[in-house]
Amino acid sequence: MQFDKSQILDLLRSQGQDDQANQAEGQLPDTVDTDRDSGLLQGLGLDPMKLIGMLSGGGAGGLGGLGGGLGGMLGR
Repeated sequence: MQFDKSQILDLLRSQGQDDQANQAEGQLPDTVDTDRDSGLLQGLGLDPMKLIGMLSGGGAGGLGGLGGGLGGMLGR
C-alpha cells in the first residue's frame, strides 16, 4: 500500500515522536510503498502492517481515531 510521506510524518508528530519524524523525513521517499520500503520503515521502528491499519481508515478523518496506537509500532 502506498502513502504520502507527509502522512507518516504527521502520524509520528501527532504522537510526540518528533525525533523519529525528523529521521523519517530524511530517509523515506516522497511516496512510501509499504512493501517496497518495508526495510526502511522497520529500520525506523515502524511496523508496516500496523502503519497500514492506522493510515488506511483506522478512524474517521484518518488520524482522528489513533489513540495511543503508535506506541505499539515503535521498536525502540
